[in-house]
Amino acid sequence: MLTSIWTWLTAPEQWSGTRGIPNRLLEHLGYSLLSLAIAAAIAIPLGLWVGHSGRARWLVTVSNAARAIPSLGLLFAVAMFVGPRISSDLAYVIPSVVVLVLLAIPPLLAGTYAGVAAVDPAARDAAYGVGMRPAQVLRDVELPCALPLLLSGVRSATLQVIATATIAASVSLGGLGRYLIDGLAVRDYAQMAGGALLVAGLALAVDGALALISRYAVSPGLRESPARAGKDRREPRVARPDALATPSGR
Repeated sequence: MLTSIWTWLTAPEQWSGTRGIPNRLLEHLGYSLLSLAIAAAIAIPLGLWVGHSGRARWLVTVSNAARAIPSLGLLFAVAMFVGPRISSDLAYVIPSVVVLVLLAIPPLLAGTYAGVAAVDPAARDAAYGVGMRPAQVLRDVELPCALPLLLSGVRSATLQVIATATIAASVSLGGLGRYLIDGLAVRDYAQMAGGALLVAGLALAVDGALALISRYAVSPGLRESPARAGKDRREPRVARPDALATPSGR
């Protein structure tokens, strides 16, 4: 089986043409990035507002509950609703993008909200104390402090979208999911396994790139691991022996 998978992946015909791996990879990335961009434009500003104001926290709960909706069933439902109303290729693109956007919103919204809500109240009060306005506090204090959790939500959403974008092939779109659907239709298990490996490799590569971006985007003081921070808080401070020594002659 491993030999047949390797043979399929390295075959010259798999690396050229509209059905080749490079073109399918670009299609998969296109659907994923478009969906993530739309979801980020909705979820990140909303999460910043909820975390900053403390209002409408139920939105985070509702969005998390929406994760229970089956993606494939929702895709077919949206496709049946949109299909008769649109005659162009958008009848296939819109359902897929809608499902992926709904999938990406919960981790983005939860990560952004949690990041802002976890900001040290002392830092927020100090910002107000020096005369900052609410918008300035959000932009210059809360947002930079919220970056670790916000970017964690971005990474989680990206992995879920890339992995789930394979369902776009179920409604006649391209992407790496075509190898799974087409391979299943003709019982070409090497093609199916190869497509699954490509999806996994793409997800890992993108996650690694986002981890590198996070490393340089987040302030070094905010990259300290929670376990280390908790250990430092639990360890009592012990004075140095030379500080406790009594000067001679006293």
